[in-house]
Amino acid sequence: MLQAMIDIGSNTIRMAVYQIQGSHAVQVMKRKHTVGLSAYVKGGVMQQEGILRASEVVGEYRDFLAGMGVENVVAFTTAALRNAKNSADAVAEIEKRAGVPIRVISGEEEAAFDFAGAIHDLSADRGVILDIGGGSTEIILYRARRVLQKMSLPFGSLSLKVAYVHGLLPTPEEAGTIRKNVSQLIDLICCKLPLMRDVSACGLGGTFKGTWALYRSMYDLGTDDARMETRRFAEMIGRYVSGAPLAEEDAERLMIAAPDRIHTLFPGLILADALAEKLGCREMVYSDSGVREGYLYSEILQS
Repeated sequence: MLQAMIDIGSNTIRMAVYQIQGSHAVQVMKRKHTVGLSAYVKGGVMQQEGILRASEVVGEYRDFLAGMGVENVVAFTTAALRNAKNSADAVAEIEKRAGVPIRVISGEEEAAFDFAGAIHDLSADRGVILDIGGGSTEIILYRARRVLQKMSLPFGSLSLKVAYVHGLLPTPEEAGTIRKNVSQLIDLICCKLPLMRDVSACGLGGTFKGTWALYRSMYDLGTDDARMETRRFAEMIGRYVSGAPLAEEDAERLMIAAPDRIHTLFPGLILADALAEKLGCREMVYSDSGVREGYLYSEILQS
């Protein structure tokens, strides 16, 4: 059967269609719109403009799926709508306008789905998984391929951009403010997490996808090598957050690597660098599997 999934995230709204046979699923197609819902949250309230934009995109996906005869559709949303003060009203209006029921998943559920999606691609028995989204960041520590501890931080790449960055890229001063503030929050929130030196670390989500693409370009790696040395994150930030005009080569490299995430990549990478330092991660492996695949495995294939 064909199963469609709509993921209403803080930065993008994505649709994926899978062919499911028994306990196996193969992705048939995917689409995305970069909406930036987190940017529509003012004073903790999701603005009407954001509700209308989300409704428009979800409604477009609904119409496409109906035209293709895809009847099995699930939709869920994460931090931008979950954390809004008017979450229930905003979600209800989007459901009414778009004609699609929407499940609001909690931060704990999001972390659990991240783990369920990523663990299928990981060979290590113990390690840490990080998912830096637009409006939240999930941290999962695992041992013996089971969750040891998980938590959700209430900020991500887009929310940091909106809060601290006024231009396209952070200035050195803005980058310093982001690093100082996220480090303080990480120390406060993650103080009870065990330090896991020399273990496998896996990065999920758009920030790590863009970072991996830029990393490959800067350090001449092939597309089959998903590993990144975290000590180089500071080098990457320094190259693009120097306050000086970008060299033509650097500008071209960034536009090719992360065309849809130029404005959020470095706030997210500053956060990734701070987390890697706090958690003792020397190497990060990018994985394309995450919350959508975890939702598929946990809620659909096992039901």
